[in-house]
Amino acid sequence: MHQLFRKQVPLVRSTGIFALFALISLSSLGQNRTISGYVTDKSSGEALYLARVYDTLSRTGTVTNEYGFYSLTIPESDAFLRVSYLGLNTKYVAVPVGKNELDIPLESPDLQDIEGVKVSAESLRKSTEETNSGTLELSLDKVEKLPVFMGEKDVVKTLQLMPGVSSGGEGSSGLYVRGGGPDQNLILLDGVPVYNASHLFGFFSVFNNDALSKVTMIKGGFPARYGGRTSSVLDMRMKEGNMKKYNVEGSVGLISSKLLVEGPIKKDKTAFIVSARRTYADLLVKPFIAKRPNRGGYYFYDLNAKIHHKINNKHHLYLSGYFGQDKAKFINEYEYTVDDLGNNKIYDGRDESGLQWGNAIGAFRWNYRIAPKLFMNTTATFSRYKFNIGAEEDVTVSDASGTSNSLTKIDYFSDIEDWSGKSDFTYIPNARHYIKFGVGNVYHTFRPGVFSFKSQLGDSTSDFTPNSATIQYANEASAYVENDHKITEWLKINYGLHFSAFFVKEKTYTSLQPRLSGNAVVSDNSSIKFSYARTAQFIHLLSNTGVGLPTDLWVPATKNVGPIIADQVSLGYNHLFHERKYNLVVEGYYKTMDNLIQYKEGVSFIGSSSNWEDKVEIGRGWSYGGEVFLEKKKGALTGWLGYTLSWTERQFDNINGGEKFPYTYDRRHDLSIAATYELNKKWDFGVVFVASTGRAVSLPSQQYGVAQNPILTNNIGFGQVNYLSSVNGYRMPAYHRLDIGANYHKQTKWGESTWSFSIYNVYSRQNAFYIYIGTSDLGSPALKQVALFPIIPSVSWKFKLTHLNDKHESKK
Repeated sequence: MHQLFRKQVPLVRSTGIFALFALISLSSLGQNRTISGYVTDKSSGEALYLARVYDTLSRTGTVTNEYGFYSLTIPESDAFLRVSYLGLNTKYVAVPVGKNELDIPLESPDLQDIEGVKVSAESLRKSTEETNSGTLELSLDKVEKLPVFMGEKDVVKTLQLMPGVSSGGEGSSGLYVRGGGPDQNLILLDGVPVYNASHLFGFFSVFNNDALSKVTMIKGGFPARYGGRTSSVLDMRMKEGNMKKYNVEGSVGLISSKLLVEGPIKKDKTAFIVSARRTYADLLVKPFIAKRPNRGGYYFYDLNAKIHHKINNKHHLYLSGYFGQDKAKFINEYEYTVDDLGNNKIYDGRDESGLQWGNAIGAFRWNYRIAPKLFMNTTATFSRYKFNIGAEEDVTVSDASGTSNSLTKIDYFSDIEDWSGKSDFTYIPNARHYIKFGVGNVYHTFRPGVFSFKSQLGDSTSDFTPNSATIQYANEASAYVENDHKITEWLKINYGLHFSAFFVKEKTYTSLQPRLSGNAVVSDNSSIKFSYARTAQFIHLLSNTGVGLPTDLWVPATKNVGPIIADQVSLGYNHLFHERKYNLVVEGYYKTMDNLIQYKEGVSFIGSSSNWEDKVEIGRGWSYGGEVFLEKKKGALTGWLGYTLSWTERQFDNINGGEKFPYTYDRRHDLSIAATYELNKKWDFGVVFVASTGRAVSLPSQQYGVAQNPILTNNIGFGQVNYLSSVNGYRMPAYHRLDIGANYHKQTKWGESTWSFSIYNVYSRQNAFYIYIGTSDLGSPALKQVALFPIIPSVSWKFKLTHLNDKHESKK
């Protein structure tokens, strides 16, 4: 009977969902009309996400979805709409009875009116009305104005300045959100997961700020439409391409240059955008090291591209992609002679080693406005992340008897590849319900560490691939439904369910994940937010934290290692004050995590994909704390202060004696201050100050000598053994840093020019990158630290060609 009931549960759930839809639909019947359409930027034709559409007569409102679609059901009477979006002029439109389809383009402000629309009362009020707690919408304008490392504008580095979000350390572009690891972040670019978001060993992210239109991070209260990760959601949207005119912009910095081109293929019908970036340090130093026997080089590049085609007012097609890669190569050439009993042997050799990694993603999507209240988006996607380590030695030996040659190649690579399809629906029956539902499926291929060896001596060749059988396949199916429900004028909640099923060899996992978040308005300027979310993650990252390279291995949940399950609750208070110039958010959270994995002590990352389940421990984690976010949005001086007080712990039965220990990236205190000041139309200034508790690391408490086995070690004497009394029992020194910058803007006859100047680490704080036990001047053991960056000034130049269309029109 129990098994029979379990089989009936999906049917009961489906029946309940359809009954809910039917009840909501019946509640909206009556003498009503529905106005629907798209809200776009008039200058580019680009869809506007989360634009507000409000009928001033019926006092009913809604917001646009990711593709600019809105649907507003009001009483059967004339309407007078107020349409607003941050950074654009608010528009008022009279809509008489009988006109139910209306596309609304919003205009950019004149230069003298920019200050008035940068932050409207609508956008400030929105912060107290949103149901999702822990949600950050990053202003790309702020990213451009803040001082940056080496002149590289980076959305991820800006997100690290937010409360509840920390970096992995000096220079890192990793995101550690509310106690989770970087693998627990769902990072989406145009709806496609990105598995590794780092360039240059973690110093820069893979995201080109110029190609983005919207960046949203969710730290808690996850809507049901998101699944597959347990820590956060970083949802980034690429620009769609300008439907109206051509645009060329780019930048030149100390280590890289960028170029973006967009415009109409057919005006108001088809548009494209292409953005590329590449570092050139390897090209600059190549002439100076080309003839050296020991030389190396490194560079990264990435490419964003997108095409948007409007078939008609109901159908839109999109094709987008990203491709990026890092490459490092080291070459050692040598020649020496060995006297072998009077026979001189000349060895002429070349060693070459390299490391490369990168992402490739693609998406094809079809938007269809099925009905005035129903919108569909169907997407097919591809995502792949791969890293490769290779080494090759080519040696020629010459003596009196002749010449011989030997060639040895070693290759090690790991990758994860996804093919997926999904359909998402937006259904807006009336002003009190905003429903989203959908289904999806992801087919995973895991190759977590494939090692190959090839040796050639003269005419004899041997190949060896010991662990080619480690390739694994898995299927992940999902379905969800959520409803943004305005219960009263002061209470709004978002509730939903996310269901996932994971099919892997000899095992099937299912997970039903309830989601709930709400917002209770207690006054015109204040609200209380609350949330609960259960999340499940069916893939793990075998993380090697000691190497500092992108050598981590992605593996699936198996019959022996289950999926990560996390539960998080949060409670927050939001308050606008001082004529709504300031916004204060105070939020507390508590999160538990089950089925976390960690390498057993002494396990190497090379070859760990072979029987990896036997080389990890399975445990639990906790994270809890409070966050304060104080932001000033109006005036010439804007910015924010973020502070986090938190505790993050891990527990494994066979690590640290089964006792809890601090997570590597546990930060008791984390403070960030960011501010920009607009002196005039030409000059603006930025400052960033960060300070945090040092990272928790494991250091031996004792060292003692042991006799070495001369047969095993080929040495006679004593070696050292470190005794570790506790895991992560030592704190690195506190981290703090001050950055400053300035931007100079100038209008030219060909467009816009911006010079950016910045100083990273103004007072040259020697922040520890890592700590080790070395030897003091007296020969006794002593702690030593390695710091990466002293004070670093940088300069970059950005240009935008704005008169291309004038010349194009004049030729017609």
